[in-house]
Amino acid sequence: MTVRQEAELPPLAGGVAGPTALRPLLGAVLDALTVGAARRGGPLPAGGPAELAKLVADALRLGGPDAPDPTALARLTELFARGAADPADPACAAHLHCPPLAVAVAADLAADVLNASLDSWDQAPAATVLETELIAELAELAGFRADRAAGVVTSGGTESNLLGLLLARDQLLGGRPELDGIPTASRPRILASEVAHFSIQRAAALLGLGERAVVPVAVDRDLRMDGDALAAALAAVVRAGEKPLAVVATAGTTDTGAIDPLHRCADLAARHGAWLHVDAAYGGGALLSERLAPLLDGLARADSVALDWHKLGWQPAAAGVFLVRRAESYASLARRAAYLNPADDEAAGYPSLLGRSLRTTRRADAFKISVTLRTLGRAGLGRLVDRCHELARATATAVRDRPELELYAEPLLSTVLFRVLPWDPARRADPAAVDRLNAELRRRLLAEGRAVLGRTELPGRGPGLLRLKLTLLNPHTTEAELARLLDDAVRAGRECEGR
Repeated sequence: MTVRQEAELPPLAGGVAGPTALRPLLGAVLDALTVGAARRGGPLPAGGPAELAKLVADALRLGGPDAPDPTALARLTELFARGAADPADPACAAHLHCPPLAVAVAADLAADVLNASLDSWDQAPAATVLETELIAELAELAGFRADRAAGVVTSGGTESNLLGLLLARDQLLGGRPELDGIPTASRPRILASEVAHFSIQRAAALLGLGERAVVPVAVDRDLRMDGDALAAALAAVVRAGEKPLAVVATAGTTDTGAIDPLHRCADLAARHGAWLHVDAAYGGGALLSERLAPLLDGLARADSVALDWHKLGWQPAAAGVFLVRRAESYASLARRAAYLNPADDEAAGYPSLLGRSLRTTRRADAFKISVTLRTLGRAGLGRLVDRCHELARATATAVRDRPELELYAEPLLSTVLFRVLPWDPARRADPAAVDRLNAELRRRLLAEGRAVLGRTELPGRGPGLLRLKLTLLNPHTTEAELARLLDDAVRAGRECEGR
């Protein structure tokens, strides 16, 4: 290749020359993000799905995929920002979808540039050590002994829950059984609350156990697993000649942040020889707060734990973490690939994380978490958790004080469930009418680009179960901004009623 031919190739992000090539591109991206956010002018684009789909399709048709377009980066970044649902906007409060910290995003850029892959040491020398050290720190935070625990950075709670149940199956059933030959009466069962994350059923299906292997356990009004109901369900499983494989406790349900009784779950799991997995993808952020950490008392008794730092950790996705209390639990996941972790390399001191993950290629997501922890410290992140908790409590008080609104329950973490009540008393007495009003006003706010409110349904049957949801993960939001968001919800409701 001639010097001229090499110069005509597009520049790389890595290497000595990479930062020089990136600087003007990053400037273009930052400018386009600013312009796109200004054009959006709110938490999401107005106009609804059809209008946005046309906008994107028109932008992609400019030039086409085969015609080089030097303006594509700036032009499409502006479109991306204009068409985004921005969790940094105070009125974007529907989901466990956090606005990432600037320092975490900057650190993530470094991970992108270096493009480490943690399936072998020679692809990620420093990152391999860094993730190992981070896992030890987080194991201690969860109450495990760092010298006995193990874990991995994952894509999120879904992957972590799958890992927990995979290891439970392999530890308690002696490997990966062919369930077709097991009599129905003796099949393994997983017990989880009726509001546990749907990834538990998916994991059971992927593991060959079937979704029906998951036994739903009743919850109380606060949507916490009922300990007596769990005891009864376990006893029923045993009476049927089935195997209690795992108890899944949720520490921070998606809809309310409810935390199951961890000590009771641990006692019952131990009594029946079952694995205890705790899905703390949301509630695990409470570990950062001195005020809220006691809510997770009993977490250290779990066999495995799922955490997500792209929720109450303010990391760009993905930033999940999976932990096991005993490193030997990982035995069934060990793999030897000559091109990645040959035995003589490991004997010579070159470590491998291949046996920690379900994935092979795996980016260095641990880096941004480590940088954030070092930059802010646990106390600094804990203040962010506390601020979101304060916002939730203040918003709950504001809802309770307004006769046109109805609060479901006091927030435990940072989620507020409520609904708007119809103006007409007769419609207020009709549960189906109340549901229709709240569903319609939420869509109106979305279509107008005014707000992103969450929606959920309480356990049970029949009408009257729909609730609107605020998931408050932006510590920069003010109480006044949230009061205006409630105003918008009420105003949209009255507009839907023709008032």
